[in-house]
Amino acid sequence: MTNDRDAHWFAEKLTDRTIRGISLETRALIRAGALPIGTKLPPIRDLAFALGVSPATISEAWSELRRHKVISGRGRNGTWVSGDRFVAKPHRLASSGNYGEGILNLTAAVPDVRLLPPLATAMAYGAAAENLNSYERNRILPELEEEIRRIWPYEPEAFLATNGGYNAVYTLVHALLPPGASVAIEDPTGMRLLDILEDRGVRIIPVQCDNEGPLPSALEIAMKSKPVAFIFQPRLHSVTGQTMTKNRLNALAEVLQNTDTIIVEDDGTSDISVAPRHSLGIHFPGRVIHIMSFSKTHGPDLRLAVLSGPEAIVDQIQSYRSFSSGWTSRILQSATAWLLRDPATQASITHARTAYHERRASLVNALQQRGVQAMHGAGLCAWVPVSSEPFAMVTLAAHGIAVHPGAKFSNLPTYHLRVATAILTDHYERVAESIALAAGS
Repeated sequence: MTNDRDAHWFAEKLTDRTIRGISLETRALIRAGALPIGTKLPPIRDLAFALGVSPATISEAWSELRRHKVISGRGRNGTWVSGDRFVAKPHRLASSGNYGEGILNLTAAVPDVRLLPPLATAMAYGAAAENLNSYERNRILPELEEEIRRIWPYEPEAFLATNGGYNAVYTLVHALLPPGASVAIEDPTGMRLLDILEDRGVRIIPVQCDNEGPLPSALEIAMKSKPVAFIFQPRLHSVTGQTMTKNRLNALAEVLQNTDTIIVEDDGTSDISVAPRHSLGIHFPGRVIHIMSFSKTHGPDLRLAVLSGPEAIVDQIQSYRSFSSGWTSRILQSATAWLLRDPATQASITHARTAYHERRASLVNALQQRGVQAMHGAGLCAWVPVSSEPFAMVTLAAHGIAVHPGAKFSNLPTYHLRVATAILTDHYERVAESIALAAGS
């Protein structure tokens, strides 16, 4: 015996008629027991008519629930509720394969561990940090704040140390953005940023970019949806390797001038870039959250980033953190402060930055020689145009090379590959030759 629910029942229960809204509200009904396991869902066409949406909207919403394995079946046999447990999972990140032996894995745009500064002395120093082992939930160690203020691109009201850049984004998203809120974000962008936003259930508004950053015209269109937040990378773009110009930043400021949108700046690559630090915090100190991560420059196991913002917003973010970690390790904060003062560490970062630039340039040069119009830039990866992402991925796999398709970094149609270059110390010609074949050049 099944507990069938007809389309009119759904029409009374579902208020948000977007793909994401239908998926989220159906999830809530399943969790609450209103749609128990075994319930047969109404036909897609019937439900689409009752909700006043297209059948494609229902199909996309159901596809999302299938990915979580809480509904199953399709077609003439119908669709059923098959589970009531949802496992939070970053789908874009988690869909990366395990490539095994013999594969040149160019999927992870991570620093070369051989180029990271040594941490032993810094960690020994950090072990004697001020207020060590206290349960007092301080936002940031005074020693670290002093060093951070020397390099910050504007004068904010408050700082907060977090457990890495993505932890900072995850925390502020949950502290400040309700499910269903609209969020504008540059496109392409970091796939983990999209994972975080999609998991939160916000409506993502992509803002297209060129080689100078988000297009002001695209941001102006996005602002018509009155997004709660706008998220972008104010310096070096971690996916495309392009650098935002000061003129473009000023043009974005003009678009944002008469809005109340929270502005989130994610400087995830930090001093991997030679470009000067800059921020819209100069224009809008009352609503800018600026994040700087030290994972790519100083080491991912430091688990450290710092965010800044107005006092009230930082307090709100810290209040949300009180449900979990409450504070970031004082040992790691003190160690990072030591590293920021250490001349040898700065020299190490300069050397690494040069090496990353040369590795990326070597691949791009080899690609351009073969007619692939990849752009020079900086950072840990290259953004390579192709005619077809599926064809390119299959072709490279046949040549023993793994990369990411551009679709993982975008909510718009893409025709690119994201190729990690930071650990590519040789094989430039082989990789370029394979990519040229994959790109259809």
